Amino acid sequence: MEGLTLLAAIALPIAAGALLPVVRWKGRAARDAYILCLTILTTVLATVAIFGNFPRLSLIQFNDRLSFALKLDGIGRLFAGLIALLWPLTTLYALGYMRGTQKEISFFAFFLMSYGISLGIAMSANLVTLYIFYEMLSLSTLPLVMQKGDSGSIRAGLKYLYYSLGGAAFAFIGLVYLVYFGGTTNFVPGGLFRGVAVEHTAQLRLGYLLCFLGFSVKAAVFPVHGWLPTASVAPTPVTALLHAVAVVKSGVFAILRVTYFSFGALVIRASYAQYIPLALTCFTIVFGCSMALKEKHLKRRLAYSTVSNLSYILFGALLLTGQGLAAGLLHLVFHALMKITLFLIAGVYNDRAGIHEVGELHGIGRDWPVLSAAFALGSLAMTGIPPFIGFISKWALAQAAVLSGGLLPYLGLTALLVSALLTGIYLLVPSTFIFIGRRPGNAPGTKPVETEIRISLAALTALMLAAGFFSRPLVDFITRAASGLV
Repeated sequence: MEGLTLLAAIALPIAAGALLPVVRWKGRAARDAYILCLTILTTVLATVAIFGNFPRLSLIQFNDRLSFALKLDGIGRLFAGLIALLWPLTTLYALGYMRGTQKEISFFAFFLMSYGISLGIAMSANLVTLYIFYEMLSLSTLPLVMQKGDSGSIRAGLKYLYYSLGGAAFAFIGLVYLVYFGGTTNFVPGGLFRGVAVEHTAQLRLGYLLCFLGFSVKAAVFPVHGWLPTASVAPTPVTALLHAVAVVKSGVFAILRVTYFSFGALVIRASYAQYIPLALTCFTIVFGCSMALKEKHLKRRLAYSTVSNLSYILFGALLLTGQGLAAGLLHLVFHALMKITLFLIAGVYNDRAGIHEVGELHGIGRDWPVLSAAFALGSLAMTGIPPFIGFISKWALAQAAVLSGGLLPYLGLTALLVSALLTGIYLLVPSTFIFIGRRPGNAPGTKPVETEIRISLAALTALMLAAGFFSRPLVDFITRAASGLV
C-alpha cells in the first residue's frame, strides 16, 4: 500500500483539474486558493515519493506481458523533482498572468491535469505506462495551445496534434518490437537485452530507430521540430512549460528511457541506430541556433533556442557512455531553469508592454530594471559563460564528447562550439537592447506587473543563480543516477 503515494501524486491534480469547472466558486480568491493549494499539495506528495523508497505499484495487468505500473528510479526521481519544483512557480505566475482573460477556468483545469500526467511519465515503471501518459499529455496540453481560440492558435494546435499523432505511431512500433523480442516493456537498467545473446539485432536496431523518431517529435529534433515554434502563440505559462518542462522534456525523457532502459546501449552502440540519431542531434544543435539568430519574434527566437538545446541533451545521451548520460541529464535540469525564466520574462514584455519583436526591446530596462537584469542573467547563463549553470552542463557535454572520441562525437563538439557563439549573438544582443536607447514615443505604455508574477520570477532567478554556485550535490546525484546506483 505504500506505493499508493505515487498514485496519489498523479491522481490528485488530474482529479482536481477535472473538478475545477464543476464547482461553483464564490469568488476568484477562493478559486485561485484551490488551484494553488492543490498544486502545492501535489508537489508535497511528489516530494515524499521522490525521497521515499516505495515498491513498484502494479495497477492493471493487461496480460502476462503488459501492465500499467508505477515505480521511481534515479532518473525518474530527477525528472519528477524538476516537474514538482517548477510547476508551482509557473502556476503562481499563471494566476497573475491569466487574470481577466477568457476561459480562465478551462485553462487551469487542463493546467492542473497536465501536472499529474507529467508526473505519471516520470513515475512510469514500463514503456506501456509511459506511452499512455505520453498520449494523455498530448490531449491535455492541446486545449492549452489553442487557449486563445483565434485562427493562429487553432492552426498551431492542429499542427501540434498532427505531429504528435505521427510521432505516437512510430513510438508504438518500437513498443511492439520490445514486446515481441523482449517479452516485456519493463524498464531495466542496461536494457532488456543486456547479457543476452541477441539473435535479432538488426530488427531491434530498426525498432529502436523508429521509436527514437517517434519520441523525437516532442523532443523537437529536426526535421520534426516545426510544431514547437508555432506553438509559441499559446499563453506564456503554457509555452514556458512546453519549452522547459512538460512536453519537450517528456519527449527527451522517453528517448532516454528506451535508449538505456528498454533497448539498451549494447544493441544500439556502433550501429546506424546510434549514428543516425547522433547525426540528427548534431545538425539540430546548429540548425536551431541558426534559426533563432534570424528570427525577429522574441518568443519564437526562444523556441528555436529550445530546439537546439534539447538536442544538447540527446547528444550527450546518445554517446552511450555514463559520462554522456550524466552530462545530458545535467543539461536537462539546467536548461529548464534557464529557459523557463527567459520565457516567463518574455511573457511580461509581450503582454504588459506590447513588445513582441526583438527590435522593440530598446529601453524597456528603464521601466523594469530588475526584471530586465534577470533576463540578461538568463541570457548569460544560456550562452554558457562561467560561473552560470549553462557553462557547467555544456562543459560536461564537451568533456563527454572528448572522452568518447570518434567522428560524430567530435562533430557534436564542434556543433556545441558553434552553438555557443550563435547563442551569444541571438540572446546577448536583445539583452543589450533592453538597456540602451529609448522606447518609441508611439509605443504602448507598460502595465503593472502582478505580485504573483514578481514572486515567481524572483524565485526562478534565485534558483538559476544558486544552482551555478551550489551544483555539486545535484551533479553527484545525477552521476549516481546515470550509473544506476540510485
